[in-house]
Amino acid sequence: MKFGPVPVSQAEGAVLAHSVGLGTRRLRKGRVLEGADLTALQEAGYSEVTVARLEALDLDEDAAAIALAHALVPDPNAAGLTLAPVGTGRVNIVAQGPGLVLLNAEHVHAVNAVDPAITLATLPGLMRVEAGAMVATVKIIAYGVAASAVENACDLGQGAIRLAPPVLRRASLIQTQVQPRDDGTKGHAVTAARLGRLGVELDPICLVPHQIDPLADALRKAQGDVLLILTGSATSDLYDTAPEALRHAGGEVVHFGMPVDPGNLLFLGHLGARPVIGLPGCAKSPALNGADWVMERIICGQSVTAADIMAMGVGGLLKEIPTRPRPRRDGEIMPNRLQKD
Repeated sequence: MKFGPVPVSQAEGAVLAHSVGLGTRRLRKGRVLEGADLTALQEAGYSEVTVARLEALDLDEDAAAIALAHALVPDPNAAGLTLAPVGTGRVNIVAQGPGLVLLNAEHVHAVNAVDPAITLATLPGLMRVEAGAMVATVKIIAYGVAASAVENACDLGQGAIRLAPPVLRRASLIQTQVQPRDDGTKGHAVTAARLGRLGVELDPICLVPHQIDPLADALRKAQGDVLLILTGSATSDLYDTAPEALRHAGGEVVHFGMPVDPGNLLFLGHLGARPVIGLPGCAKSPALNGADWVMERIICGQSVTAADIMAMGVGGLLKEIPTRPRPRRDGEIMPNRLQKD
């Protein structure tokens, strides 16, 4: 592509690089100049304009962006995504429904390394999105780019972006009661809202005493595809009430604790083929916490192992929850009051 100022008389067929005022109207940048445009420019007193002129082996910005978007998402319906060209060298990649963003990050990096004029920006991998959310955007930042560079980017980015939709549709939440005034409505409502964003239905309130046997019995009777436990007293050990109840019910605890704050006191296990998540106390707040990341991945059919959880520390320092009993910046440790979240 050639770029620079040329005499107006030689600009026909070139792309106008900068918008130009013509009295009461404007010629917008990106316009392919025609004979009438040249006449208008000359009548307005312009002797030269800055233009871009594509060469034989170049693609224009829109064609390049569309080609790359189709390479990134070869089958949009199968990937749960929609390609939305908007002109000026841009194609947005939009979620068709709720789910998690799945990326091949190495492919994304490779695309962006091909040519400075070819850019691809995405949301973080495994981020939850709702229908209509922009997952990625392709932007060609020049008016044209070498067709060979576009072909290379398409090869490197093939199938790099898709959406993992929810695969679990029903959840059971079992809450334990320590204080008689806690009727479980707050924890149930907050959890229902969380799950609703992924189209998951939550069973009615199930409230049991904070004891191993009643909790184990409730776990055996629960019908959800995923089982959630929210205890009235925070789980503070691998052998605390809730993990022990899961074992008594015939399940297994896979991991306890996570390097995400708020959310440290989560545990993960399974009862038969069904995943079980012991929610930290901060899950009673609608604010983002580590349990969101685990629940979302499991609901969307993504494997979550102990190693996965332990790798969540980078980026795991989340926004503080205002109602937290023990704020991070509270440096005073009260006697006999070692509270955990």
